[in-house]
Amino acid sequence: MTVPSHPSGNALRERMIEDMSLRGFTEDTRRDYIRCVKAFAAFIGRSPDTATAEDLRRFQLHQTESGMRPPGINS
Repeated sequence: MTVPSHPSGNALRERMIEDMSLRGFTEDTRRDYIRCVKAFAAFIGRSPDTATAEDLRRFQLHQTESGMRPPGINS
């Protein structure tokens, strides 16, 4: 039996939700952060747990060029 090197999308999402709940994030904040991570994953074309610092930088540059304001980018 082989063990996947990265958690499944659902497992990763659930872990993120649990971590945000532990930190006391509201439902709205959790929903916004999940939406942001989905957009980032779509941008890089793979699971966000494989992202590099350069991937994050390119995504932030893309958001800036798209007209997104700093508060949205910071999310």
